[in-house]
Amino acid sequence: MPEPHWPQLLWRCRRGMKELDVLLERFARERYATAPIERRRAFERLLELPDPLLADYLLGHELPSDRDLAELVPHVIRPPARPGSPEP
Repeated sequence: MPEPHWPQLLWRCRRGMKELDVLLERFARERYATAPIERRRAFERLLELPDPLLADYLLGHELPSDRDLAELVPHVIRPPARPGSPEP
């Protein structure tokens, strides 16, 4: 069952840049609910960043200095695992 703030979370994934929208919404829909609480909180903090910085992180132009965000970024940009494959 989605968290009470699920609609707001999905809305915050819409950034107006197609590449960001796809990456953020895919993570939210396919991985957020089953992610460890620390990764979910890091994702929520990631959504607070300004679009230019978020684009730099998710498009590989810059690495976050924040350890939690740096650990999260590969999970956001990685394509979904095949069915039956374990999530790293």
